[in-house]
Amino acid sequence: MLAYRVEDMTCGHCATAITKAVLAVDAQARVTVDLARHSVTVAGGSTGAQAVQDAITGAGYAPVPVAPAAAEAAPRQAGGCCCGSAGAGCKA
Repeated sequence: MLAYRVEDMTCGHCATAITKAVLAVDAQARVTVDLARHSVTVAGGSTGAQAVQDAITGAGYAPVPVAPAAAEAAPRQAGGCCCGSAGAGCKA
């Protein structure tokens, strides 16, 4: 499993963009996003870590590889939203 901390992923639109980017390079991957923890995990795919990281970067985000357990245990932080709703009820 691959895990990334993506601090600039702040809303549903961000999560969807990242998921689509990863699936574009590996359609077999299972992408899990936790917005509250700014974490993305990718499992079951056949693409290497660099290709997945490059896909997330190409979507406009700054992924930082972490150990899978660290992604799950990362502290929750409130954050703003790229669509201006400050994450409150983002519908983007």
